[in-house]
Amino acid sequence: MITLEKINKTFRVAKRQAGFGRAVKALFSREYETVQALSDVSFTIRDGEMVGYIGPNGAGKSTTIKIMCGILTPDSGSCDIDGRTPWRERVAHVREIGVVFGQRSQLWWDVPIIDSFELIRDIYKVDEKVFKNNLSELTELLGLQELLKTPTRTLSLGQRMRCEIAASLLHDPKILFLDEPTIGLDAVSKIAVRRFIKKLNAKRGTTVILTTHDMQDIEALTERILLIGKGRILLDGSLEELKKRSSERKTLIVEYNGETPEICEGMALAEAKEGRLIISLDPAVLSVSNAVARLTAQTEITDISVSGVTSEEMVAALYREYSI
Repeated sequence: MITLEKINKTFRVAKRQAGFGRAVKALFSREYETVQALSDVSFTIRDGEMVGYIGPNGAGKSTTIKIMCGILTPDSGSCDIDGRTPWRERVAHVREIGVVFGQRSQLWWDVPIIDSFELIRDIYKVDEKVFKNNLSELTELLGLQELLKTPTRTLSLGQRMRCEIAASLLHDPKILFLDEPTIGLDAVSKIAVRRFIKKLNAKRGTTVILTTHDMQDIEALTERILLIGKGRILLDGSLEELKKRSSERKTLIVEYNGETPEICEGMALAEAKEGRLIISLDPAVLSVSNAVARLTAQTEITDISVSGVTSEEMVAALYREYSI
């Protein structure tokens, strides 16, 4: 169980204006600004949950993850993870968690992957039998057979990320923190990583906290979403609740031959090109069938498609709603 109560975190950031003269002046007299990274952040995550932690850049996602990992100490508030306070019981805590930062590596750059894995085994003091069993399972599930003897620096980004995930799981953690785990990956690598994480959660009951800007990751892996903006938790709910909240409007893509049809009540023009319209429709005012009938009565429709709001559009709407 993960419980955060009123976590606050600020950073003191040095500031100076551009210019050589101001740079020299800053050597002797610096100006500082206090940035509120987290403000009264509170939430609870149950064992075995897969949670998507989303928000724009600078919202406080990575700061929260680092506090839960024990890397940062908050200014105030409490964080209890399976009875431990991460920054006070760091050694005991890290034995129970795995962490993958998409833009940082825990693998040694110039040595083969298997050497990095064995170093990690020694650091965590993993039993030899447990290590061999985990290595065999992770190698098979993540397709690492051909990579183990390869130096990290020669791997592609997708190959390295699969190895990073394996490295974070060699010691059998109960909780896995994934901070942008699919950043920069191709479609095949993303699908492989998502499939593995779902199997891991189903088989071992591993709790997964995922931060990402890729809403396809969120849709594929999580059922619950935490939205953070300007250091505050703004929304805590299921993906289905979010979809219901945003599914009122439909998008019609209309291709036509002839006169441009007029937009009536219940419709809003999102984009217009010659022979093609993208229309936002409010079904509470005008049903889809009536909208199509009205458009058809005005011009020759050659093609039409109807879709709901995409995940990216839902999240963008939330950002606008909360002004973040």
